[in-house]
Amino acid sequence: MQWTADELMEVNAARALAGARTCFVGIGLPSTAANLARRTVNRHLVLIYESGAIGAKPGRLPLSIGDGELAETADAVVSVPEMFNYWLQAGRIDVGFLGAAQLDRFANINTTVVGKTRLPGAGGAPEIAASCGEVLIVVRHSLRAFVAELDFVTSVGHGSGPGDRTRLGLRGRGPTAVITDLGVLRPDPATAELVLTALHPGVTAEQVRAVTGWELKTADAVTTTAEPTEAELRVLRALKETS
Repeated sequence: MQWTADELMEVNAARALAGARTCFVGIGLPSTAANLARRTVNRHLVLIYESGAIGAKPGRLPLSIGDGELAETADAVVSVPEMFNYWLQAGRIDVGFLGAAQLDRFANINTTVVGKTRLPGAGGAPEIAASCGEVLIVVRHSLRAFVAELDFVTSVGHGSGPGDRTRLGLRGRGPTAVITDLGVLRPDPATAELVLTALHPGVTAEQVRAVTGWELKTADAVTTTAEPTEAELRVLRALKETS
């Protein structure tokens, strides 16, 4: 069964949630990956949306955090202040799953403004990036997205390097993986700078470097991700068809 680069990215993003218990889900690519994960690699994954839905089980991809499908299928719906104060900022959520308009070498995120173009903004992303146990980021790889310097820092990843999260009082580990349509980047344990650790089938490191706005380093052993299975593709496509 043939697959697209986007499908390969979405499947690998879903696989990254295999061991998680709870996931705070952003809309867009993160929501696609999280809902796919709940249908494939992690059927007990609890999906949480910032509108207050806990344990949402939408039958289709939600259009926004305010989609009624989330509340209708949730185990519980709480107020937004409770969601942030009690659940998120208290460190009760394992994984935050975010997208990005721009990303720098330390996995700091911009979703506010690029040039003179205003974007949807922060929403709950700064708190998700600060307080979840870890953060996964899914974004299409391009020079426009992977930049040497952000136009605006919306959500802190690893700041300017090791120790910044602790200095800023941020609870979680921060971004642990960035999954793109070309491969997977992870922070170097020593420098916190993103390095290329895995390539998708048919992609070369040179291709990834060509669309990265800084001098991207590679891990000592770069692996190749597994191709999507027919079962994963069927579930993913069915999920999109119902949206």
